[in-house]
Amino acid sequence: MKNINVAIIGVSGYTGLELIKILIQHPNFKINYVATSEGDTKLTELHPSLNSVFEIDVKKVDISEIAEKSELVFLALPHKTAMEFVQKLMRFENLKIVDLSADYRLEQKTYEENYLPHIDSENLKNSVYGIPELFRKEISNTRLVANAGCYPTASILAILPFLKYKKKGSPIIIDAKSGVSGAGKKCSNSTHFVNVNDNMFAYNPLKHRHSPEIAEKLSQFGTEKYKVHFVPHLVPVTRGMLSSIYFELESEINPIQILKDFYQNEQFIRIRTEPVTMKNTVGTNFCDIFAKSEDNFLYIESSIDNLLRGASSQAVANANLMFGISEYIGIPVISSF
Repeated sequence: MKNINVAIIGVSGYTGLELIKILIQHPNFKINYVATSEGDTKLTELHPSLNSVFEIDVKKVDISEIAEKSELVFLALPHKTAMEFVQKLMRFENLKIVDLSADYRLEQKTYEENYLPHIDSENLKNSVYGIPELFRKEISNTRLVANAGCYPTASILAILPFLKYKKKGSPIIIDAKSGVSGAGKKCSNSTHFVNVNDNMFAYNPLKHRHSPEIAEKLSQFGTEKYKVHFVPHLVPVTRGMLSSIYFELESEINPIQILKDFYQNEQFIRIRTEPVTMKNTVGTNFCDIFAKSEDNFLYIESSIDNLLRGASSQAVANANLMFGISEYIGIPVISSF
């Protein structure tokens, strides 16, 4: 298969770096254009770890140049900014796009209730939510994938096998922890070393924007409108994510067997018989899931790498599907620890 030329817009952040690290070793994708809003620098100035590994000029975004040189575009941009670029890029029929922002993940009403007015309703209607285990066929036949984020990926994959056993009306409680890299590269009071080190704290409890996203996607597969109580925490580690999930069941079940049956053909889902850890998934595209029930009460636990399965490696897996390549090509599977 010929090389597929790839552009990355928003290459300065952590997810941009992770995309570079995956794509420079990918047998089919070739990076030929990287950009930021300012441009006029070298990639190794933004990411010194790439010295003697990969070098390319970082340009100021030029839509026409991207359309001329590339077939695949990754957008590692904040919400609002991403949809402004998608609207322009989708006019070029030769381009396929994987958007890592939240701009195309939600139905328009839900998005506008939690973010801001959407300016690209036409492409929003035609985008596909980017979790391969849920929408593999649809991803293979679209030009625009809304790559799922870290908290929704870890939560949805854990909850989905148990929806038909859940007690109707019972709320879903999600207690999630993420490494500090999930907050992005820009330093803030909450991510300052002095505040994060030897500390742990919740942020936006019960009001986080990922709560309606999780509820909306679960409702596509279940039989009710789910109430999700979501509380994210920042923990003093660089990367990784662990979600603990609780809800009532209609009756007693064998949760491990249900997980094994549900995900028996999924290479990137690992069912654990003991509680999961962050370290086992850091550096990989795996989602590790454990579950245990007591009478009619279920506890589920899932672990992912927030920068990989929660962003960049899942984005590449989606891109593989979009181009008819094996979903598993070039995807990292060995833990960093």
